[in-house]
Amino acid sequence: MTSFDTSPHLNVSRALLALAVVFVMLATTGWTALRSQRDATPLQASLSAWENGRVAGHRLPDPQSSPARLARFFASLSDGQRAHLARRYPLAVGNMNGAPVALRYRANRIALRQARKVELERVHDSRLTPAGQRQAARRVDRLDALLRPGRHVLAFNPSGSGRAAEVFGDLRRAERVSVVVPGVDTDLLTFQRTHRRYAAPVGMAEALYAAEREAGPATRTAVIAWADYTAPSGLGMDAATAMRAEDGAVRLNAMLRGLPGRAPVSLFCHSYGSVVCGLAAHELPGRVVDIAVAGSPGMRAEKAAQLHTSARVWAMRDADDWIQDVPYLEVGGLGHGADPVAAGFGARVLSAREAKGHGGYFEPGTDSLRNFAEIGVGAYRAVSCAHEDDVCRAGLSGTTASGRA
Repeated sequence: MTSFDTSPHLNVSRALLALAVVFVMLATTGWTALRSQRDATPLQASLSAWENGRVAGHRLPDPQSSPARLARFFASLSDGQRAHLARRYPLAVGNMNGAPVALRYRANRIALRQARKVELERVHDSRLTPAGQRQAARRVDRLDALLRPGRHVLAFNPSGSGRAAEVFGDLRRAERVSVVVPGVDTDLLTFQRTHRRYAAPVGMAEALYAAEREAGPATRTAVIAWADYTAPSGLGMDAATAMRAEDGAVRLNAMLRGLPGRAPVSLFCHSYGSVVCGLAAHELPGRVVDIAVAGSPGMRAEKAAQLHTSARVWAMRDADDWIQDVPYLEVGGLGHGADPVAAGFGARVLSAREAKGHGGYFEPGTDSLRNFAEIGVGAYRAVSCAHEDDVCRAGLSGTTASGRA
């Protein structure tokens, strides 16, 4: 159990408060079943077919092999052989860390078209309820959007509520890479929104990519909207525990290890996404140089040092963000630990002026987005601290696109 005070009375009081908050969540949002997450039929079928497949008379490697091994395998193939594998096993190749990113984009376009065909059939399936048909129609609209020219889908899984990741910029040539890790209620239908655009992963990444080009015009950047984990739905038990975040942390680290090149990487983790980043921190590849959290309920640690990462840890919270009222402690697996913007945590606390509440950290024109962009291009001396003492810039010198201070 984590706490901020050694007084037993205060510890018990805080524990009871945390539990009370959780039960209120359950009463108002309903119990979200704590069930194991297993890839459903389409992706698993593609992976099973891959495991039994061959190319040039040779068996294909284990799809769970290290990204480095898979990268060597794909490098040994001809263009025609790679294209054949993308057509034959689109979901497997499209989600395979270590496969060339251009091949993943191609494979995922095939998978998106296949998923669209399935959803179109469901729209007209009389066995579905009207609500089910409307849901299928919404998924068709989302898939149509992802299939538009110029979109680079790095990961796609149509099963369940759906998962996706998209790249903005040239990932192979980037000098700096940023990854946006979103929080609760993130799935295929909420991956992109028209209303509250910058509260959805695609809008977050688009805004960050544009802000980074403004902050560092000479720096080649790429931004990944990474919603390739099963996020909690609503503020129920799943959001109060680390179960979804534990799986997300494994998936995040696997994706990061499969990225091409050696460019420094910065993580931008919003809300429950900061729990994912906190749990991933101790196994992050060395090229990850920054973890920046916004509107965080905690990172499953009492102090930044307990994250056991060499990356700089940044934190911000808007003054109007309701997340500040969540109890910052962990009791029997409920709650996510200390407040990352608290002085005792040890993060570099950034200004979030004009962030417009919990969902507004990526809104253009805000201090929060400008700070994210400066971090993303490595211009650390240009960030705005939350406090006038500028302590968040302590010990930092001028940096370049190629690495750390």
